[in-house]
Amino acid sequence: MKEWAPLPSARAAILEQLPQDTSLHGEGPKPKFVHVPASHAKALDPDVQVVSGMRGAGKSFWWAALQDPNLRALLARSDRQLEALQNARVSVGFGERSSHAHYPGRDTLAQLLKEGAQPRMVWRTVVLRAFGLPMPDTEEPTWKDHLAYVETRPEEVERFLDERDRQSFEDDRYELVLFDALDRSASDWSTMHRLVRGLLELALELRPYRRLRIKCFLRTDQLDERQVADFPDASKVLSGMLELSWPHHELYAMLFQYLGNDDRFRREVKENFRLEWRQVDDEIWRPPEALTREGGLQREIFHAITGPWMGRDRRRGYPYSWVPGHLADAYGRTSPRSFLAALRKAAQDTRDRYPQHTYPLHYESIKRGVQEASRIRRAELREDYPWVDTLMEPLDGMTVPCDFPEIATRWEQAGLPNRLRQEEQRLPPAHLAEGYAGLRRDLEDLGIFLRTKDDRVNIPDVFRVAYGLGRKGGVKPLRRGSG
Repeated sequence: MKEWAPLPSARAAILEQLPQDTSLHGEGPKPKFVHVPASHAKALDPDVQVVSGMRGAGKSFWWAALQDPNLRALLARSDRQLEALQNARVSVGFGERSSHAHYPGRDTLAQLLKEGAQPRMVWRTVVLRAFGLPMPDTEEPTWKDHLAYVETRPEEVERFLDERDRQSFEDDRYELVLFDALDRSASDWSTMHRLVRGLLELALELRPYRRLRIKCFLRTDQLDERQVADFPDASKVLSGMLELSWPHHELYAMLFQYLGNDDRFRREVKENFRLEWRQVDDEIWRPPEALTREGGLQREIFHAITGPWMGRDRRRGYPYSWVPGHLADAYGRTSPRSFLAALRKAAQDTRDRYPQHTYPLHYESIKRGVQEASRIRRAELREDYPWVDTLMEPLDGMTVPCDFPEIATRWEQAGLPNRLRQEEQRLPPAHLAEGYAGLRRDLEDLGIFLRTKDDRVNIPDVFRVAYGLGRKGGVKPLRRGSG
């Protein structure tokens, strides 16, 4: 394999351009960092009403980005299939940032459902308010008041929707209401499934309109069709669902979008590879098309940052495939957050431990970057699925692959699954009632457990390392207490 001259500026560019915190916490992203993978461009089309994805795939990223008129204009200019976003009128129907003026919070939703409200009608009320339906003219109307107003005026509501759709079509404008973070809408699976089901029913009802749409960003585990799609014609909604995916070449295209904001890095790539970024705005640079496609150029430039091997020779693997491969879950999915976090940690570690290294990133530092990404993935899991820690901590010190009965024995010694039944927690394991087999299934559904052909259990490095499990020849696990 050809070795390219190193790109010395890459280490500083990674430290300066890659985010320290990859979570937006409901804030919109900066335009200069926005990369739109091909599958995401299709998912952002206003006519796509259901978008799914794993944690960290970009659901909340796009939920926030679509609320920014400047970003919508940028997206419309960058991709012809997103031109409809240019004039879209976007509102929020639910999301991470609590704004109860626009939608009811979890406790209010629980109270409305307890009093007999139908989830479809709750979301219908939220969307009608977003579309501009005049609501009760009282001093401080409650969501119960709004709901009653909609329920008791079906013909008025239908006429309003017809007129709003007609006007939007004439104005060549979409009315789009965004839904995200539905896990925060309920404290148990049954309620959340009801709310998701109601949202999908509403999406189906809006299909006949030309310009009235909702867009629902849902986690894959929220789309159990047995629970949320048991209504007539549900397939018409779910058949148009798109998943946010991150093939390896899209991860690298995103990386070069970030690094292209550094003048020195762009200059070195131009000198060494005869490639130039394209300036599309005062602070926005787009990488050359050759760096957004799968192929040799991505690999060559990345290896000019890392060196050609993950050790002293080729037997240790090639960084271009090694990094995303060791950050993938059991389904082969790599989170862009994990990818960026691993590379930023690798740059920090190289600066501190190997400042005179030939390449900007040392291969041992890249391994430590995987450890850091694993720690972050564990923290993310703890936020969404606190019970995963309860299941994984008893496995500390084990080596995988291993037989499942070994894991069941550890769980038995830790008092599981009875302990989980007694713990009060939001959204417990979905298959807890099925015992050890159900818990195994829940971890497989999340991509944490991988069932091998001989029915053993393997665990991808991105989870294994943080939970202290070993694997022969693998990245060293973190010591207990470091996660």
